[in-house]
Amino acid sequence: MHELTVVEICAGAGGQALGLEQAGFAHAAAVELDPDACGTLRRNRGSDWKIIEDDVANMDGHAFSGVDLFAGGVPCPPFSLAGKQLGRDDERDLFPEALRLIAEIRPRAVLLENVRGLGTTRFDGYRAHVLRRLDDLGYRTWWQLVNASEHGVPQLRPRFVLVAIEQGRAGAFRWPGSLPGPPPTVGDTLADLMASGGWPGAAAWAAGACRVAPTIVGGSKKHGGPDLGPTRARAAWSELGVDGLGIAAGPPGPDFPVSQPPKLTVRMVARLQGFPDSWVFTGSKTAAYRQVGNAFPPPVARALSAAIAAALRHPADARPPR
Repeated sequence: MHELTVVEICAGAGGQALGLEQAGFAHAAAVELDPDACGTLRRNRGSDWKIIEDDVANMDGHAFSGVDLFAGGVPCPPFSLAGKQLGRDDERDLFPEALRLIAEIRPRAVLLENVRGLGTTRFDGYRAHVLRRLDDLGYRTWWQLVNASEHGVPQLRPRFVLVAIEQGRAGAFRWPGSLPGPPPTVGDTLADLMASGGWPGAAAWAAGACRVAPTIVGGSKKHGGPDLGPTRARAAWSELGVDGLGIAAGPPGPDFPVSQPPKLTVRMVARLQGFPDSWVFTGSKTAAYRQVGNAFPPPVARALSAAIAAALRHPADARPPR
């Protein structure tokens, strides 16, 4: 059984990359433009992954011809419900570059994720264009909305996921099922971190934070410092006993008022995203938070890429596809 290989674009701080690694994929390349995110990738996997700090537009796919999987989290602003939803008219839309690279690399499978806004009727024609191009290249394709909470992540975080697999093995692909039982709550996930500074209110806070988190957002460099999202999101965080107006440098200490909602730290938000505590984020607090908030949760990436790996390792179907 040969080792499966992947080229990943828009790798960010490594959320999807970690899931791919856990599912058995070795990185032929992890491409990312942001210097802070590249610093994070190098700090954690610099000796294992080929990390390319460059614009995807400058990438020559022919250099990676024949890898098993092409993956990435292409920028979401062109399709975000919180933005102007310009789609293909948005200069940040990298789907055309992704399709170019897929045509040059000819991987056996494709995994691309984006915000749920891409699944709205506004972008029916856009999705149809992407599917036609992949069909022309010989892939069978699926779009599906996947909730992170279905895979053990303590937040909703719906993502619109595209999977494409070469026709000979497409019949073996199955979307991963939800994990049994309810997802962990915010309180269960963060109880030890919230108590680590000696805050006497930690236990009561954890008991009250008994639901999953709203979708964590990373924001953009055009806006100010880090916080947990717009007004509606901050209201949801308030119901969980969290102050969403900013990110704390450390957990609340012994003198922090018991009745006051604490702020989350970057490490706490990273754990809510499914990152291991050993994963180090480089850059300022704001840069680190944005890396975490924009990441694809590793447990979700692991479930999806494991399903793709199973299909790729399945014997090829000699029959013509239906």
